Amino acid sequence: MSMHFRDLAERAMADGTISADEILGLRREGWSNGEMELSEAESLFAANNHLTDVTAEWTDFFVEALTEFVVNGGDPCGYVDEAKADWLAAQIDRDGRLESMAELELVVRIMEKAVSVPLEMRSYALDQIEQAVLNGSGATRKGSGLLPGCINSAECALLRRMIFAAAGDRLAAVSKAEAEMLFRIKDASIEGDNAAEWELLFVQGVANFLMGFGGNEPLSHDRAVELETFMNSSGAGIGGFLGNMARADVGSGFGSLLSLGGPNSDIDAEVEEAAQITVEEASWLHTQLEADDQLDPLEKALLVFIAEETGEEFTP
Repeated sequence: MSMHFRDLAERAMADGTISADEILGLRREGWSNGEMELSEAESLFAANNHLTDVTAEWTDFFVEALTEFVVNGGDPCGYVDEAKADWLAAQIDRDGRLESMAELELVVRIMEKAVSVPLEMRSYALDQIEQAVLNGSGATRKGSGLLPGCINSAECALLRRMIFAAAGDRLAAVSKAEAEMLFRIKDASIEGDNAAEWELLFVQGVANFLMGFGGNEPLSHDRAVELETFMNSSGAGIGGFLGNMARADVGSGFGSLLSLGGPNSDIDAEVEEAAQITVEEASWLHTQLEADDQLDPLEKALLVFIAEETGEEFTP
């Protein structure tokens, strides 16, 4: 008998467990083509909500299948629009908080795999970590026994993945909002029993915002839809476009298009320029450092790192 997504959800609701064999059967029979319908995706969430024993096999399948559905289940592939983000939030949000590590891992994986996600989705995911540090509860605190005011290794790893995700606020770079979040977490956890990797993440994250080069921003969702429509349209598709271009006198515009990002590009100069801390960035950093009475150890580590990278000492 073929196994389907609804069958899996019903079994989870009945006894709170899903075996490795059941997951393997679903991969072979129910998800063999890597595609699923909306109702099937919702069945996976229903199953996850009723599990009392969440295995690694289940988390892997849950995240893999739903990431594919959210990121590549619409047009254009790779772009998560507002409607899909709203649907995802409705599935996972209970009282404003994620309670399942599988769901949190799903959101992070979507941010890593997608070209672009809505701002609200990025903010929501980052807020889950911040609230866990402030309140000591949430998906990252299950069974940990940790108190509020500290950040653990799992949270550091998730934060690093989120702020440097492909669909983050700035492509391959830390945004101002993310850097300010790192300062808030630092202030809230300064006296806590924090993970050893937290200091490095804080220093690298804030320094990346001040000195990092984000490169070109990805296309917006609307622009990607326009381009995909053009590429797929009959008569005016890519074949016709190239044919018309070959017959046209495109002049210097065509040459500049071909050389974009090539040997004539000045990426090194842009990277060097981005590494220089501007007056506005220095003012921002000064404001962050002056928020409390004195420099704490993480702020001192940040200033040492900046001095080593720039060759100049920053005086708060």
